[in-house]
Amino acid sequence: MTEAVLPERLAEIRDEFLELPEADRLQLLLEYSYELPPVPAEYEDHPELYERVAECQSPVFIVIDVGGDGIVAMHATAPPEAPTTRGFASILAQGLTGLSAADVLAVPGDFPQTLGLTRVVSPLRISGMTGMLLRAQRQVREKSAA
Repeated sequence: MTEAVLPERLAEIRDEFLELPEADRLQLLLEYSYELPPVPAEYEDHPELYERVAECQSPVFIVIDVGGDGIVAMHATAPPEAPTTRGFASILAQGLTGLSAADVLAVPGDFPQTLGLTRVVSPLRISGMTGMLLRAQRQVREKSAA
């Protein structure tokens, strides 16, 4: 993975995980699950505006906004009873929001594997986070072209 490609906030999140002993990383992921930003009011009662992340076993939905200035905001919903999935959604929402569309599209697809969680959460969960990232990038591409 090319270090220069990873935006600063995502690099900070990755480093935060890697600085911890492997046994403590799951706890950090759970802490992120409590920090999933709330969705804006305009999305609250409009599930049709979200895209379901089929790679996730839990019902996770995302929607991307790309402002006129090309700045991205990622919004996600994930149930509290699925804390690892919710934590991954929170990491991406916090890490992608505020970036330019070009920076979001440059995030390596293997970012979820770089968090040092592959031995503490199931491969299916890592696959779910990868699915969230790839869907977010696809939405950024579509909304940037519109």
